[in-house]
Amino acid sequence: MRLNYFAETDSLYIDLSERPSAQSREIAEGVVVDYDAEGNLVGIDIDNASAKVELRQVILDKLPATIKTVAA
Repeated sequence: MRLNYFAETDSLYIDLSERPSAQSREIAEGVVVDYDAEGNLVGIDIDNASAKVELRQVILDKLPATIKTVAA
């Protein structure tokens, strides 16, 4: 999973899978979910993210994963 924030557009894209998106559906104003060809959720796009999501802090709790930080 990867969180990508784009300050110039104030959008947050959450990559849930490396599989390509085949279909998108807006589930709320400015929130679009992407699905692969089999209907699996692969990503979430949030417009005006700073008004909808707490961006200052990310807490990962009990995830069985390696954590990597990429400088902005």
